[in-house]
Amino acid sequence: MSRAMIPSQQKLAEKLTILNDRGIGMLTRIYNIKKMLGNNENKPSFLSDKTMESAIKSILKKFPQYDIKQGQLNVVNTMKSEVTKSLSLYYYTFVDILDFKDHVVDLLTTIDACQVHMDITSNFDLTRNYLDLISTYVSIMILVSKVEDRKTVLGLFNVAHEFLHGKGDHAYPRLGQMFLDYDMPMKKLSEEFVPHSRFLMPALLSLHDVYPRRNLPAEQMRNHQFLSLLSEPSKMSTVPNTDMIQCEYHSLDVMERWIIFGLMLCYQHVSEAKAWDLWKTALSSAYIIQLCRDEVLHIHSYVVNFFDSLKGHNIQHKRVTEVKELQTLALQTAPAVHRERRKFLRTMLRELSLVFSDQPGLLGPKGMFVVQGLSMARDEIHWLLRHVVNPPSKRHNIKLSQEDFYDRQLPELLFYMEELKGLVKKYNQVIQRYYVQYLMGYDAVYLNQLIQNLAMCPEDESVILSSFYNTISALSVKQVEENELFDFRGLRLDWFRLQSYTSMSKAGLILKDHRDLARHLNTVIFHTKMVDALDELLNETGDLSIYCFYTNLFEHQFKQCMEFPAQHRFSIIFPMICGHFMNATHPLCPEERHSIGTTSVQYAHWFLREMSEEVNQVITAICEEQCMLSYKLLPKHSAATILNTVQRKKNKEKKNREIKEPEKPGQESIRKNRENFTRMDKLHMALTELCYALNYCNIITVWEHGFVPREFFLQHLETRFNKALVGMMMYNPETSEIAKPSELLNGVRAYMNVLQSIENYVHIDIARVFNNVLPQQTQATDSTGEKTITSNYTNWYLEVLLRRVTINIGQIVYSPSQKAFVSVASDGGAPFAAEEYADLTELRALAELIGPYGMKYMGERLMLNIASQVDELKKLVVINKDVLNKLRTSFDNPDTMRELSRKLQTSHKNAPSDVDIVLMRMTMVGVLLAFRGLAQEALRDVLGDRIPFLMGSVKDLHHYVPNTKDAMWYQPRRSD
Repeated sequence: MSRAMIPSQQKLAEKLTILNDRGIGMLTRIYNIKKMLGNNENKPSFLSDKTMESAIKSILKKFPQYDIKQGQLNVVNTMKSEVTKSLSLYYYTFVDILDFKDHVVDLLTTIDACQVHMDITSNFDLTRNYLDLISTYVSIMILVSKVEDRKTVLGLFNVAHEFLHGKGDHAYPRLGQMFLDYDMPMKKLSEEFVPHSRFLMPALLSLHDVYPRRNLPAEQMRNHQFLSLLSEPSKMSTVPNTDMIQCEYHSLDVMERWIIFGLMLCYQHVSEAKAWDLWKTALSSAYIIQLCRDEVLHIHSYVVNFFDSLKGHNIQHKRVTEVKELQTLALQTAPAVHRERRKFLRTMLRELSLVFSDQPGLLGPKGMFVVQGLSMARDEIHWLLRHVVNPPSKRHNIKLSQEDFYDRQLPELLFYMEELKGLVKKYNQVIQRYYVQYLMGYDAVYLNQLIQNLAMCPEDESVILSSFYNTISALSVKQVEENELFDFRGLRLDWFRLQSYTSMSKAGLILKDHRDLARHLNTVIFHTKMVDALDELLNETGDLSIYCFYTNLFEHQFKQCMEFPAQHRFSIIFPMICGHFMNATHPLCPEERHSIGTTSVQYAHWFLREMSEEVNQVITAICEEQCMLSYKLLPKHSAATILNTVQRKKNKEKKNREIKEPEKPGQESIRKNRENFTRMDKLHMALTELCYALNYCNIITVWEHGFVPREFFLQHLETRFNKALVGMMMYNPETSEIAKPSELLNGVRAYMNVLQSIENYVHIDIARVFNNVLPQQTQATDSTGEKTITSNYTNWYLEVLLRRVTINIGQIVYSPSQKAFVSVASDGGAPFAAEEYADLTELRALAELIGPYGMKYMGERLMLNIASQVDELKKLVVINKDVLNKLRTSFDNPDTMRELSRKLQTSHKNAPSDVDIVLMRMTMVGVLLAFRGLAQEALRDVLGDRIPFLMGSVKDLHHYVPNTKDAMWYQPRRSD
């Protein structure tokens, strides 16, 4: 005599929860195995070794049977340890899948035996977990059938195991049979599910009212004012009324997998009206469905092949024809439908983010709108990614519009998703306070009424319902104010258990007869999640970790965003999405955490670097424009205006002759039409948008790494500013061309003015940039070892200007009255105007640029040159020591003096005489000292303007303390 099944002893809720989590882990592991075995670089090398070919052929010939004594298998014996070590991860993953399969079959049989009624609108958690388990189970078996070399891995491992331990692994026979049975997985699974279809079909048909509501086209959503807060202002603060609250934000992709896989398993029921509606809608909404991550199925072709394999089972040809027609319909209509839906969601999420930013209190009553919007947007992004990467076969002869797939405004949709999540996290206490009050003030009261109205309630169910009431009625706002941690996981698990108890055919309390109670408890569960599981709910509905497996498309979308100025402000979403990547990992596959984490960090770094480069390019372009405008204001450009005025006076009588006036500075700002954007307008717009992106968040956390966008920008800005300063000199060592210090100073000031204005766009300290960069230019080399303004100008003045002064004696002279080196006109003409580089004005500008440290460096180089000239003079004196001594003692003998002088003036082998050399070197020393004095005077003038009080103190010290040789940097005037 069989004993009756006691509902509470079956632990359906616990088993479904554990098996679903384990199923996701198994799916992740088999996904990684498929990727590794499909890549020659990652799979074990001996699988591709020619010496192993005969052994592999022998194993596969009668798989799973083989003869261990065959000579072809001896090669396995020689490397048995390596084979078992390399293939153990793969083999035992297959063993775990076999174990998972056994548990799934056992649980499904138990559910059948208990005659559990499935209805997603009432026992949501039970039905969802049941359908999830079946969907995951089917995905695993399909993915296993797609793994290359699976039979080879299994056979090789078992042969090596038998050589190593004297016997094969105990799980090998069943594993081998499973591989044979599930070579065409859907055919075998559909046979398995014949007894389960009696309970699977009601679960699928319960989606008939839910799925169509979630799969509306954009036009109908607009007509229904879906997700709109502003359509009915009077109801803005009321909670949305819905009979199936969890279904409103459940993933549409998941529902479609449920429907397609479920009806393939129960293909005999597809002809039923409700089932046909679901089948038709699901297959016309997409032509690619997801198995795991970026592993997908071209579902129509797969279904056609499945039906073809069932022709012996009286499957009519009509079904295959219908699927092909649905495939054509999906190819023709689905891309446009999803494109319009993305447009609609972009508009609605923007409206939600604007309203919630302005009135965060509405996040309480309208919190469901957030998770609904996130869920729908996430589904659309998933749809887009898998359909872009997996185009349909060309044999369908249907031309798809690329505009439906390459959405230039997708970053905006992604951005609003992240902004809504940020608002929920920012105002989580507002949401907690609202739902705590709602739970204790309304949910608890109404639940108590429903419990009281129950005609008959068994003791176990009564205890659970009473605990629900006691838990939520004991809540208070004070707990929120005191930051008390809430934990309703036990309550949610108890409701899951209660669903399993009350959904069995012989339960004391039948849940389907008390739909009001089921609806209200589903609502209570959602309200508890809004209190203690907000992060989990946001991850469930708004997770974008799928991008980790579509990195090429991720890069393409980022580049597209950077090329489209209207989307610049949303570019920050790309590094933020990198923070989602770790959500794709699972505890059962810990080995992939490092690779996914590394990928996320690398991409976040790359995105921020590219954004910083883009901003710096815009800033550089603006600076170039401003430097050009500033250059036009230099005094030298007034010459054209003066000349024009003179010519106009001369040609006053010639009325017909028109003199073209030069364009005056400032005319570029005159606008005839505000709608005409100039280049500067576009640059400033781009700068505003990009700076908004960099300023959007303080820190981006990616795999326990913190990325600060503004710091990225500052580092790149410093590097570019450093290079720009040197570049503005226009120094060409080959032609010895260089910019005038005054013009360079003018350009640097214009550049710095632009950089200072950046503080209006983004919260950064530009003074820090100046303090880090400008002092480097006062040294000979910067922090990277590159030459600086100081180095280049010092080299130019010493090696070019002063060398020309000393070589071209008489053509360039020092004028004390003009305080400048002046080019003297000659028949051949001066090589260049020295006064344009070496007068007091230019040297003051130089002192402004390189500061006291730069001038000190220049002075030291000058003194080194002077010292080298003095050394040469000393050598000449030593060489002519005897002659000079005789001259010194022969002042009273004119003939001797004349003879000795003639000796000093005699040239040696076409070389200048010693007297000429002395004069030349003394001239060089004089030129260097004159230039040094001029440079020091320029520095004093600049310091007098910059630090007058400190300079006054230094003057006072010099007045009372005698000069020493060390006080060379300052020489007091005689008047002092």
